[in-house]
Amino acid sequence: MDLSIIIINFKTKQVTANCLRTIQHSLDKISKEVILVDNGSGDGSVEYFKQRFPWVKVSDSKANLGFSGANNLGFSKSIGKYIWLLNSDTLLKQDTISTLMKLAVKNNSQLASCRILNPNHSIQPQGGFLPDLWRLAAWMLFIDDLPVINRFIKPYHQNLTGFFHADQHPGWLAGTALLIKRDLYEKMGGLDNHIFMYGEDVEFCLRAKAQGIRLDYFHLPQLIHLGQASGSGRVAILGEYKGLKYIYQKHRQAWQYFCLRLLLKVGALLRLIIFRNPIYAEAFKLA
Repeated sequence: MDLSIIIINFKTKQVTANCLRTIQHSLDKISKEVILVDNGSGDGSVEYFKQRFPWVKVSDSKANLGFSGANNLGFSKSIGKYIWLLNSDTLLKQDTISTLMKLAVKNNSQLASCRILNPNHSIQPQGGFLPDLWRLAAWMLFIDDLPVINRFIKPYHQNLTGFFHADQHPGWLAGTALLIKRDLYEKMGGLDNHIFMYGEDVEFCLRAKAQGIRLDYFHLPQLIHLGQASGSGRVAILGEYKGLKYIYQKHRQAWQYFCLRLLLKVGALLRLIIFRNPIYAEAFKLA
């Protein structure tokens, strides 16, 4: 088996079904399996997918294990040489799988992703460079948004769409459509179950980079990511704060963790003042 596609469903029955249909219409000739983990939706999703998509291996987690836990469960049931963690709110083009796999095999990729598009087909930025304190300061203080300057630094969040018009080797890639060689996933023990959602992709890539693994972003294979279909903006913001705190507790020294929390508080306060969004009051407390 060349490829195992792992999709997590949590109360997004119709969105997930649309994703599965685009996989079904793929023109690739790759031997593959699709493993769908229902994350304790409790809305009849398991029966729905088993009846309508009998070619999909449906697994009921019985509870919401989060993104990391559910993907690790899916991995335990997979047999593919490559594992593709694919968000349920994605829509593939007919050549997405064939182009991505061809490039991954050709480049002997261990960790890779593709171009992600918004529903209007504009580029949706993803990933960036690993979160050191300088990059996080530039992000929290809006420095990496400044014209000209943002072209000369390697930001934590890469938001320049021009970056994604060519193949790249960033520090981290989003879990939206993360292709991982089976041996690497197994060697690293999968995603960190302590991260429920948001930040698990950064943490996994950080561990991979520490082992000298090259990350490959390929601009030719493309898919559409609807965005926020499986998570709210509030959950994303607070989840990212929690994820960064956990990463620094796990991988950095105590003084760096202290500096991180200070930066997060300053960033949340600035955003609360500028955008007047109460979510950042929560983020300030969380930091």
